[in-house]
Order: sequence, then C-alpha cells, then structure tokens
Amino acid sequence: MPFLYFPEDKTEYIPAAISMSIFIFACILTFVLIKKISKKQEAKTKHLEEQIKNEKQDKHL
Repeated sequence: MPFLYFPEDKTEYIPAAISMSIFIFACILTFVLIKKISKKQEAKTKHLEEQIKNEKQDKHL
C-alpha cells in the first residue's frame, strides 16, 4: 500500500502525539464544560417549573 507512510525514525511520531494529546485534552475540557452548563440549565428549568406550578396552584385556590 503505497499511500501509507511509516517512518523508520520514530521521533517523527512525537509532534503527532503532542498535537493529538492537545486535541484530546480540548475535547475532554469541552465535554466537561458542556455537562456543567447543562446541569445549571437543568436546575434553572426545575426552579422555573416549580415556580409556575406554585403560581397555578395559588390561582386555583
């Protein structure tokens, strides 16, 4: 397969490993950030739902 290139000098893998590590770290950081924001939005939504529910109950009484 002529389109595959495996270098004899293994030090050529170092820049690829470094850039891959940076991208993996960025992906993990993004995932954690999205989860954190999602939790905050979920808490806000639950609070808003409870507030609306309480207002409806107060109107019916």
